[in-house]
Amino acid sequence: MKLFRAYRAINNRCNHIVCKRNLNTIANKEWESVVGLEVHAQLNTDSKLFSGAENTFGGVVNNCVALFDAAIPGTLPVLNRRCVELGIITALALSCKVNEVSTFDRKHYFYADLPAGYQITQQRAPLASDGVINFEVFTPGIHKKPYKKSSKIKQIQLEQDSGKSLHDTELKKSLVDLNRAGAPLIELVFEPDLEDGEEAAALVKELVLIVQRLGACSGRLQEGALRVDANVSLRRPGQPLSTRTEIKNIGSVRGVAGAISHEISRQRAALACGGRVLAHTRFWDAARRCTVAMRDKEVVQDYRYMPEPNLPPLRVNLTSRNEHRDVISVPLLRDRIPELPEDSRRHLVQQFKLRPEAAIQLVNEPILLDYFHNLTSENRNPTKIANLLLNDLLTVLNKKRLDVEDCPITHKQLKDLIDFLLENVVNIEVARKVLEELVEASDSDLSVSNIIKEKGWAIVTDEAEITKLCEKVIEDNPKLVKQYKDGKTKVFKAFLGILVKSSHTKLDMSLASKVMEELLKK
Repeated sequence: MKLFRAYRAINNRCNHIVCKRNLNTIANKEWESVVGLEVHAQLNTDSKLFSGAENTFGGVVNNCVALFDAAIPGTLPVLNRRCVELGIITALALSCKVNEVSTFDRKHYFYADLPAGYQITQQRAPLASDGVINFEVFTPGIHKKPYKKSSKIKQIQLEQDSGKSLHDTELKKSLVDLNRAGAPLIELVFEPDLEDGEEAAALVKELVLIVQRLGACSGRLQEGALRVDANVSLRRPGQPLSTRTEIKNIGSVRGVAGAISHEISRQRAALACGGRVLAHTRFWDAARRCTVAMRDKEVVQDYRYMPEPNLPPLRVNLTSRNEHRDVISVPLLRDRIPELPEDSRRHLVQQFKLRPEAAIQLVNEPILLDYFHNLTSENRNPTKIANLLLNDLLTVLNKKRLDVEDCPITHKQLKDLIDFLLENVVNIEVARKVLEELVEASDSDLSVSNIIKEKGWAIVTDEAEITKLCEKVIEDNPKLVKQYKDGKTKVFKAFLGILVKSSHTKLDMSLASKVMEELLKK
């Protein structure tokens, strides 16, 4: 323990260095990073895994607790069939082998928020194993082009959640809320085959999309419905895996990228300074943007796994499609799997001829994808629709600090706006202004045509009026005219820029460009 305290003091100094200076380049050739994830996903069911208590988020403290969840003596677990079905559907979507027989174990550890002193899980004979998740890695500003990546899944297991400890710093007391105790989870254990934080974040995002489409989990990391633990280590190329650190309960997709990237830099800095990496647990401090040591893991904790005596082996039918009250049919569950994100991206590229980058961004935001399919249902230009959603709508939402899920614009409003844009009633600059008005108003009854009419934003298409404006620009800029006449044709863009500014972006610029070019040639 003394060694660990000394190590933590040294690494706090390393954290300071990493926060102040980017050390990603230190010993890049000498050391390669290895990342593995463990993800807990809370299942979307009405009741808990082994009791009839309500399975909900944000309920009144200690109000969704059955006697079994509180470990009252004499109470027994009753397995929730819906939890098993959702676990199997998730496993099938991830190409896992569903095991015909799985068993439950008791994992012993002693926290105040675990009343029984053990957690029921499936460590030794899990629900499913040997799967793979395929995903695209693409972060605008970091990656120039997307690339494909996959990660193997070691196993998927059902288990119950623990309660939640609430720490009151003023009263200096810790309280326990058991609403979450017994909530149904699936734990997905991934092999250590990722290289950096961006790949890990892309995997988590893909997993969120998959479980949301399956209806297995809400995927809301901010609510704790999906919790990510990351194992990070460095090794010399070609060498076996080395000592790893674990980062617990990362609460956002970008947090996954930031935590892992920082931990890789921290370990590189420690090794470059002649230190060594000790096995321990850390957490991600999002405010300081660094990982912080929590506890020593030099000695592996003995969880004293033992078979759960109150639950028989779980048996499923791998071949028959016959629905049975007591036995779950895996083939029938396979038939319920909807189109998965990987297939959606492929369809967007093949059917609508979108760029892979646009397909990835649309699929990553289900609300935008819903907008896209709704707008393209009447043979509108898919590329222009995608550009409006990804370039303009996202820009407006980011400016207003709104998440896509909170976008107040209706499908009808977007349809009207894209139609005005395609019919050349407004240009793209005006379309963005209209989007800002719609977001600001948050009124589903607000008419796009009324906004354009009241603001006077309809573009000028009258050739005579455009000609007058072009003549005015030429008359006011004799120096630019001389440069153009002398062969410096690049100044033509300057003419168009002045024209746009003077007309407040309300011109048909394709027509204005032709008129301007004809006038300059005279």
